[in-house]
Amino acid sequence: MTNEEWLLHENEELRKRLSRFEDVEEKSLIPTFSFSKIRDTDLEKLVDIKKIYDRAIFKDWFDFEYQFDEENIKFLNDLTERNELLISDYHEEDLKVNFIVPLITDVDFFMLEDGVRSFYNEKLVYKTDRFIFAGETDFVVSRGMQKAETPYFFIQEFKRAEEYSNPRPQLLAEMISGIELNKTKTIRGAFIIGETWRFAVLEKLEVDKYQYFVSQSFNCTNIEDLKKIYKNLQFVKNEIVKMVKEGRVKDKGI
Repeated sequence: MTNEEWLLHENEELRKRLSRFEDVEEKSLIPTFSFSKIRDTDLEKLVDIKKIYDRAIFKDWFDFEYQFDEENIKFLNDLTERNELLISDYHEEDLKVNFIVPLITDVDFFMLEDGVRSFYNEKLVYKTDRFIFAGETDFVVSRGMQKAETPYFFIQEFKRAEEYSNPRPQLLAEMISGIELNKTKTIRGAFIIGETWRFAVLEKLEVDKYQYFVSQSFNCTNIEDLKKIYKNLQFVKNEIVKMVKEGRVKDKGI
């Protein structure tokens, strides 16, 4: 190799190293937002998102007919009586272990034949060329047995730290990630503050443009409200089964 050839080779290697460095530097400049700490103001700067004050979208969901049996009623009564005096004072893990997990377990999102189950503290990442959403979701129902592959439904729980006490923008960031990762137009979720549950629907209108709807509140220490929460979760389960089956039909080209 002549000196000239050696210099050309070294220049090319240097160019490649600089190019890799610039790529790493560019990626490092993309801001990352944690699900657990994102605020309304962050979301509004990143995407065009608007709250729609119309609850008609919840009609089919909340009108879902579910036949409660004696075992269901006894379980819900026991759950309410055991937690109603303390639930507003529970810390995050207390609320999860004493109330949310037993309720979710009884609804039973574990559907082995359909490849669907619930995940707690599941890691999720959604990347764009402008921002990254990342972190652990409190709860998600998803296709996938070992990891969440196709998120269908999120629940975001209240965080006691005052700075990040609003679970709604945290839920919306997760739902945006779910819509984009699934390449769908609609996704459902719920957020919880103490004894209060609210359900939500997010719709994608176009690139980086969304609208969302928030339901009335349900007080889970009230047995009638708790029955509605339970019924609403059963509707979600029923819809997920439908979506999985429809996906199978499309995959088979039927």
